[in-house]
Amino acid sequence: MKEEIIYVVDSLGVSHPETIERANEPITNLFMEGGLVGMIAITLLLIALFLAAWKAPKWVKEIGIGALVVGIFWSLRGLSQMLGVLQMIGDVSPAVICGGLKVTLIATSYGLIVFFISLIIRVIQKPRI
Repeated sequence: MKEEIIYVVDSLGVSHPETIERANEPITNLFMEGGLVGMIAITLLLIALFLAAWKAPKWVKEIGIGALVVGIFWSLRGLSQMLGVLQMIGDVSPAVICGGLKVTLIATSYGLIVFFISLIIRVIQKPRI
C-alpha cells in the first residue's frame, strides 16, 4: 500500500491534510481519475470510430480528431480546477502539484490513443497503389 497526502477543502475554504492509502492503480482508477464525463465521451468516440471504420470510412479521421480535442479540453478543464484549488490552499508542496498534473494528463493520453487508432485504421483502409 502506498500512502498519499491529499488536501480537502471544506465549505469555508479551509484546507485540511488527510492521508489516504492507495493500492497499485488498475485501469479503472485511471478512468475515474481522468474525469468520468470526459472519459465516457472519449470511449463513445472510440466506439463510434470502430462503427465508422465499418460503415462510414470517411468519418474515421474526424472522429479521431474529435477524441483528441475532447481529451485536450477535458485536461484543460481539470488543470483549471486544480489551479483553482491550489489558489485557495496557498502554499502547496511540489508533490501535490505533480500529482494533479499527472491526473490532468490522463484524458489527453486517452484521446491520443484513440486518435492513433484512427490513424492506423485510415492507413489500413487506404487503397493500395
